[in-house]
Amino acid sequence: MNIEGRSNRVLLKLDPSVSHKFIAPRKNIYEGKDVATFLVSKAYTDIMTFLLQLNRSMFPERLPNGSVQTWPIHTDAVQFSAPVRQLQRLLLRVEDIIQDAPLDTGPRRFGNISFRKWHEVLENRASDLLKECLPQELLEMPSSNPDGLTAESELKAYFIGSWGSGQRLDYGTGHELSFLAFLAAIWKLNGFPMSEPGVEERAIVLGVLEPYLELVRLLIKTYTLEPAGSHGVWGLDDHSFIPYILGSAQLSPAITESDLTPEEGSFAEAPDPAGVTKANIVERERKSNLYFSAVGFIYDVKRGPFWEHSPMLYDISGISAGWAKINKGMVKMYNAEVLSKFPVVQHFPFGSLFSWERDPNAIVPPTTVHATSGPQARPLVPDTGASSATTRPSMDAGTKAPWATAGPGARILPIGSTTAPWAATRSNGLSNTTLPDTSRLPPGPMAPTRAPWGARTAPPPPSDDLGSTKAPWAK
Repeated sequence: MNIEGRSNRVLLKLDPSVSHKFIAPRKNIYEGKDVATFLVSKAYTDIMTFLLQLNRSMFPERLPNGSVQTWPIHTDAVQFSAPVRQLQRLLLRVEDIIQDAPLDTGPRRFGNISFRKWHEVLENRASDLLKECLPQELLEMPSSNPDGLTAESELKAYFIGSWGSGQRLDYGTGHELSFLAFLAAIWKLNGFPMSEPGVEERAIVLGVLEPYLELVRLLIKTYTLEPAGSHGVWGLDDHSFIPYILGSAQLSPAITESDLTPEEGSFAEAPDPAGVTKANIVERERKSNLYFSAVGFIYDVKRGPFWEHSPMLYDISGISAGWAKINKGMVKMYNAEVLSKFPVVQHFPFGSLFSWERDPNAIVPPTTVHATSGPQARPLVPDTGASSATTRPSMDAGTKAPWATAGPGARILPIGSTTAPWAATRSNGLSNTTLPDTSRLPPGPMAPTRAPWGARTAPPPPSDDLGSTKAPWAK
């Protein structure tokens, strides 16, 4: 399927006049091969469709009179509907729980253990919070399930999963994915009003997603939460990904409803992508832009040269083709680094709103390291010693720094988990393969593309540095 950049599909809503069979969400991803099944599921299609809806809505709009309307954070140009305001109240109630879980003052190595109390309180109050802040008719939508399950049972699973792990004291992109699913589930349940394309989506981004991200950052700083499954210095961001997609859309060229989604260029008044390396520019732009807001949080919690602690973002800052090119890459990278990664999606639960059933229109994706980096089922053959060791890859495959397993004198080649994934070609000295451009396609799924694309290289290390921290794509 090739729609040449147009993302005009909309996540379908349930017919409220027809009884729906709700199902208690459950875990279905247990090993690496299950990720491939997920990538052709209805759940994957729905998640990517909704994300692409939100993404397109944040591009500046070219009005009939030729002027351009942008969508900065806290703009008066976006009016919030009653459901959006109800969700804002829900976020305030979640924030209030911090008062019920004061910090533990004892010694600790990682996150503050009081976050476990915070999470426990959240779980205990989840049903009451949803009933207080969401319409009764939405939560109690008729169900044909003989067990009497309602929409609340499915919404509650994604809501609780949105706030990190009380057990591991961490937060990451899997929890962010759960909140995206929570909002998409409300959309499917007709929880948001009908409107012109992009209108309610913008309200969801600026009125709900942005306050959610700010609340998550408050929780991370308050309880010193660890990154969940982080690649460390080799990842895009320790905790979040979605603000980089939506924030780059905010700075891309203006479009009309009928325009193709642009793949290059920037809004005329957009800051240069290289501005992420300058603290004063980040401080200025973070007040109005989701991308810079996410980078600003990195400045809040990390010290040292930007190129050293955030080499992927530093490399992206050298893109000369504009914010639309960055946005295009971020969408592809989200597919590759979040939805195709076993450590991220293994905890995602599947019910009726996000179904494990195969999407009949899905295209089987090629096998990649992203989908096979989790635990694999052991073959049902006798153990023959050394030969069986090769049938099951290491659980941390694809997450090690590139020098971790190389022998003395070995030549390090770029690996998938350390390069931005939107280069159109791949060349490692052995092959040069042209890859299909799928960054604007609705699912699914978009096959991850892995190739060195370094637009910007890190400054040279000091002369006494052995080079072990140099970004692997630097040339």
